[in-house]
Amino acid sequence: MIGIRELRGDLAAHVRRAAAGEPTVVSVDGRPSAVLGPLSLRAHADGITIAALIASGAMLAPRRGDAVLPRAMVPVWGNVRLDRLLREVRG
Repeated sequence: MIGIRELRGDLAAHVRRAAAGEPTVVSVDGRPSAVLGPLSLRAHADGITIAALIASGAMLAPRRGDAVLPRAMVPVWGNVRLDRLLREVRG
């Protein structure tokens, strides 16, 4: 586990290690906050389903059981407010 300051100091080296398959846990204020890992292991990889994300713990299942889960993930941009994303997806 590395701190955010250490990550900033040598970001390129940590990204190269992650690309090589070595996941790194990043902490903020001493608490684990994120994992830096190879792209093939992240949600952007082909074949990852919502059920697989729920099973791996990367996503929480809905509280209500009567809701229908979408069949595929919807690609969205990062760093965008959730209300704007929902408005775009819902039309």
